[in-house]
Amino acid sequence: MIAASQKRRALVVDDEPALRMMVGAVLRDEGWDVAEAPSAEDALDLLSGARPDVILLDMRMPGMDGLEALGAIRAKSPGVPVVMLTAFGTVGSAVDAMKRGAFDYLTKPADNDELVAVLGKAYEYSRLISENLELRREADMTPEVREIIGQSEGMQRVKRLIEQAGPSEATVLITGDSGTGKELVAAALHAASPRARGALVKVNCAALPGDLLESELFGYVKGAFTGAVKDKPGRFQLASGGTLFLDEIGELPLGLQAKLLRAIQERQVEPLGGVGAVPVDVRLLAATNRNLVAEVQAGRFREDLYFRLNVLEVPIPPLRERMDDLPLLTAHLLRKLARKNNKPVREVSPAFMDTLARYPWPGNVRELENALERALVLSRTDSLSAADLPPQVLSSAPARAAQPSAPGPGPLGAPQPPRAAPSLDEAEKQAIIEALALYGGHRQRTADALDISRRTLQYKLRKYGLTTRG
Repeated sequence: MIAASQKRRALVVDDEPALRMMVGAVLRDEGWDVAEAPSAEDALDLLSGARPDVILLDMRMPGMDGLEALGAIRAKSPGVPVVMLTAFGTVGSAVDAMKRGAFDYLTKPADNDELVAVLGKAYEYSRLISENLELRREADMTPEVREIIGQSEGMQRVKRLIEQAGPSEATVLITGDSGTGKELVAAALHAASPRARGALVKVNCAALPGDLLESELFGYVKGAFTGAVKDKPGRFQLASGGTLFLDEIGELPLGLQAKLLRAIQERQVEPLGGVGAVPVDVRLLAATNRNLVAEVQAGRFREDLYFRLNVLEVPIPPLRERMDDLPLLTAHLLRKLARKNNKPVREVSPAFMDTLARYPWPGNVRELENALERALVLSRTDSLSAADLPPQVLSSAPARAAQPSAPGPGPLGAPQPPRAAPSLDEAEKQAIIEALALYGGHRQRTADALDISRRTLQYKLRKYGLTTRG
């Protein structure tokens, strides 16, 4: 659980034990968390672990001196402000250090009030740097990535793969059960790529029979068959300069698999009825809910095409394997569905969340969204209860889960007392507290986990009287 505030962290680097003890005592009285290092070498070792907010660094020490240490510290932790500590006779060296990037300097013996004031200013500077970096990161985050909700280990892996594979030209195979969000991942990969300004063209390979699918992919020329009254470009041509997303690639007929493989290898397509090849420039993404390795072994999918598609795989875990994400998903989907249906939700009963948590969700996030929309539409009040959920969801929970008085988590997963439906404000405050604790007070990660912007999180921190270290 997060406390009302986080301690500021200082690293004191000085070879004199008495000075380290004195400075440490002063700062701890002011609420700082203080680490000590007797040398610059020890300080650099400490920087490999927890990052301090401020460093107080002596100018003259055995081994690596202050100026050399300053350069090494700035290379290792560039955002951490360094305050130099110097004897009166070496003030000129301290000023030189400031020219090299030190935040400020203090002369020995440092006045306690001045020490607290200077390190306080350095801490505020450190916070400002961190906030600017986080705002830049938030500005760079695409809406497509924000739509991928979840902080479980599996979803964190998905997000890391998107960050790594997105800017490349590599073909990506997205795998996972139906309803897990493969199309969202494809959109995020496209948005993170240099082709983001081009089109993202989607083809559902299971939605069309083979003959129609071939003409959709490769196009046709006038007169190619009855009804072909004019040339029609295929999806490969429409996606040129952008990304082509082939959903349900495992449903592609074997004959068409050979033509797709040739198009990928040669980067050109032959429209039906045409007499020449048309060059295309696309990045290919594919998705399937089938086990393509098993399909290859069964002779239903070409092995050479499988290896062409599976340059990099992004596996999406089913909802049943990431139930820790259920409260975040529920909160996100309810906000979206409330806007869509113009029907605000102020409360959910504890039994509502308890029932959601007991169901295995074979249809994954898509089924969860449908169940929440049904509950929202059928609810006669602005409070959702378990009775509003679909029968198949209710049938998986014990009878007590349908009682409004049963204890259970609130809308964002916060524990609630029996016989009380939590207000959204109460549940939201508790969820923010727990998310802050989970991410060590890191505001951007907390905001990402709660599916809100960082500015919104700052507003809610003030609203609920919560503070963090930045």
